[in-house]
Amino acid sequence: MSVTSSYSSQDAREMSNRKLVGLWFSLLAIPLTAIVLFAVLQPIKVTPRIGLAPGFIFTDMNGERLSNEDLRGKMVIYNFTTTSCTTPCVDTSAAMQQMQEMVKRLDTGGIPVMMVTILLDSENATPERMRNYAQRVGADPAVWRIVTGPPDRLKQVVGGGFGLYYEQKDNGVFEFAPLTALVDGNGILRAQYKRGAPEVDFVERDLKLMIDEVQNSAGAGGLVYEAAHLFACYATY
Repeated sequence: MSVTSSYSSQDAREMSNRKLVGLWFSLLAIPLTAIVLFAVLQPIKVTPRIGLAPGFIFTDMNGERLSNEDLRGKMVIYNFTTTSCTTPCVDTSAAMQQMQEMVKRLDTGGIPVMMVTILLDSENATPERMRNYAQRVGADPAVWRIVTGPPDRLKQVVGGGFGLYYEQKDNGVFEFAPLTALVDGNGILRAQYKRGAPEVDFVERDLKLMIDEVQNSAGAGGLVYEAAHLFACYATY
């Protein structure tokens, strides 16, 4: 074999290797480009997974038990108040009334949505006072449950679980910042609204995003939504 032939064969192999390397880089560039575009364009929005919501067993105005397990499979809007919310307490009942109407008209595709108000003043929240409160705010028990529990358990669930600090003063008045929380059907805390009474439009938007995620997460769609969570494709307020 001549020297020229040997060099030609070696050049051909090197050329072939360079083509293979170029092909591999091209193939790798496709998913990497797709990932970058997904992260930048964020074609799907989701509500964040903040953490596991607390477990609880409370009692409603009719003496019936309500637990977090009873709400499994349902999306739940929580808020926290007292039976007599006066200054400095921020009254969120009007916003909750609007949310109740929103929940009733919302197309959930069969996914149940509930509302739960947890009363902090359990020592004052007798069944009669709870019923009066429910009547005053127009709570439909099919959609909106009013509950309370022992003071120590409330501290664990509301303070430790939902992260709402509250304090009862010597005059009996409760001081706390308003908080509304949104929990999905798996018991995951998905949104917290801390700036006064929440904007109903924001809550509705987040509910719709959660409903879309449930309805479109089968098969490959689930991977797309996991990517949306991975790249923090969150809706902004």
